[in-house]
Amino acid sequence: MRVDYKQDADVDAERLLGGWLPVAQQWLADAVEAKVAEPNAMVLATVDTDGRPSTRTVLCKGLDADGVVFYTNYGSDKATQLAHNPYASVTFPWIGIERQLTFRGAVRKVSAEDTAAYFASRPRGSQLGAWASQQSRPIDSRVALEAALAEVARRFDGVDVPVPPGWGGFRLSPETVEFWQGRTNRLHNRIRLTTSTRLVERLQP
Repeated sequence: MRVDYKQDADVDAERLLGGWLPVAQQWLADAVEAKVAEPNAMVLATVDTDGRPSTRTVLCKGLDADGVVFYTNYGSDKATQLAHNPYASVTFPWIGIERQLTFRGAVRKVSAEDTAAYFASRPRGSQLGAWASQQSRPIDSRVALEAALAEVARRFDGVDVPVPPGWGGFRLSPETVEFWQGRTNRLHNRIRLTTSTRLVERLQP
């Protein structure tokens, strides 16, 4: 199962002296151009009330100078864990181009206005699904879930679907951003920027 890595161009640590955002946005664009599956998918890590880590894949819906944005049900496991400990890590695993991008930092809710604007842009089926699913809660069967979807489809037939109560976004404001590139003999490139000091460091793999 061991695969050697190709040699794409090394990320230049000096490029990060002006900030992490231009390089991060370029890497995301590179993943899109390379047709990486779900290029905006990222693994989100949170910690529960017992201090145990929990991970899942979510979709990035914003990447700007203020950080990384994703949306969810505020009653979900991830949201309740963030309410307890509002700090997280996200990693974009761009395996197809032998890169990873990791952010760690504090998390806060986005504004209701930002949530409403994003929700309005979603496909109608996804809007209805947000109403039908009580995310992370047990349900008896797939049939019951599909019945819940059918019920909300009838409820909102012919009208715009509003934002469900208890649904919205989170923004992770990075304290550190790490750029990783696979290299031969597992001597990978790892360059980390600390946002508060703009310190750029090369890490051993």
